[in-house]
Amino acid sequence: MNRADVAIVGGGPAGTAAAWAAADEGADAVVVEKGVPRADRERLGPDSTDAAGMLDYWLEIMDIPAEELPDDVILSVLDGAEFIGPSESVTLESTGIDSSYDHFGFAFHRAKFDDWLRDHAENAGGRYEVGTSVKSVDTDLSGDPRHTLTLADGEQIGADYLILADGPQRTVTTGVLDQFLPGSRSVSDYLSPDQANHIAYQEHRRVPEELFDPAHIKFWWGVIPGHTAYPWIFPNDDNVARVGLTMPIGMDLADVANPESYALLDPDDEGIPAGATYLERLLEREYPGYDLDDFPLVEDRGKRGGTEAYPISSTRPIDSPTSAGIAVVGGAMGTTSAFHEGGDHVAVRTGKIAGELAANDQLLRYNGRWKKAIGEEILRNVTFAEVVRGWEPADWDRIFAATRAMKHRGGYDWGGALKSGTTALKLVADYRWTKRGFGDGKYVQLRQDEYEV
Repeated sequence: MNRADVAIVGGGPAGTAAAWAAADEGADAVVVEKGVPRADRERLGPDSTDAAGMLDYWLEIMDIPAEELPDDVILSVLDGAEFIGPSESVTLESTGIDSSYDHFGFAFHRAKFDDWLRDHAENAGGRYEVGTSVKSVDTDLSGDPRHTLTLADGEQIGADYLILADGPQRTVTTGVLDQFLPGSRSVSDYLSPDQANHIAYQEHRRVPEELFDPAHIKFWWGVIPGHTAYPWIFPNDDNVARVGLTMPIGMDLADVANPESYALLDPDDEGIPAGATYLERLLEREYPGYDLDDFPLVEDRGKRGGTEAYPISSTRPIDSPTSAGIAVVGGAMGTTSAFHEGGDHVAVRTGKIAGELAANDQLLRYNGRWKKAIGEEILRNVTFAEVVRGWEPADWDRIFAATRAMKHRGGYDWGGALKSGTTALKLVADYRWTKRGFGDGKYVQLRQDEYEV
């Protein structure tokens, strides 16, 4: 049996950040990563599929200065974001949160970002087992080691600390945590991939030069059904954009109220359209006079043939059973969000915290530390996602019109709302009331004291 101080399941941003931090603190850290082939990566690595945008203040959350990122990671610098409804829209040039970064944000190459993180982790002394998966984890809290990982190739790894970073599919996390829940309760009750997550699909397409906007990301709300379901366009380099969308897994058209109100649904649809169909309709609607052939796929980008699909978490986060020497990080714990399209920043930060604490035998502090570091970000996302639950296309139009008015009449607080009408006032009041309900850590749906360790 191979031994390590810290064993990490998953080599995405959270797991690799954990390995980097643990190794940097002098621990022997090993990452087990299944590895997927990609057209835009030479070596096997994580399923690094993401729209990959970074807002200015997210750099502070991630705790990585922009100037440290290699030039080939950042694809385009962003000056704002457009939020587009069925007939109304609003453009934001500021996140409204203090940051040392001079721009609104940037779009970046996720696979190259992951490889850059891995290089740092390996340079710090972290080890990687790539090309095999974790078949099982056996935990004996009185044993030495406490955790034994059996890999698909038969190898075994023993470790005192276990960091679970297997993303929103949680193929390992669920089984490991279930042993610490009483009765018939399961982590799947909180983080079920089939019921509580989204699937995202995107295409890398070259945009006609006269239409390409390198400085703005674009999101369309209220044009496809589903809670926190929306298409997007992320500008990259060389007139290439990632045209994609996120939508709930397993949605049924029969459950959609007023399907005729959604711009990208067709009266002849017999079910929820495929992602590619939605995107074709989006381009036809937004750019009349152009054909799909005017937006050719860039087949040497993305995972395969210029396209990629991937899961996104859309759940509230959970605590970890740290008394068992276990921390859950990133998408596996539900800190990433379909509402803001993923969350590499919170994945990196939770991984860093878990790795540092495990290396110093202080993992009991993890649940408190991650809340202090990213709690406000999680609270915002959970609140917004709850506020918009049940909204239909007309609701998005009303809100975008009100937000645009608030932008020009004093900002997004009570003062701007008072000057902008009842819709703006209701929006601010709903947000404040909902946020209060999730305060004091109530956004956590499985607490540390609910585990039996």
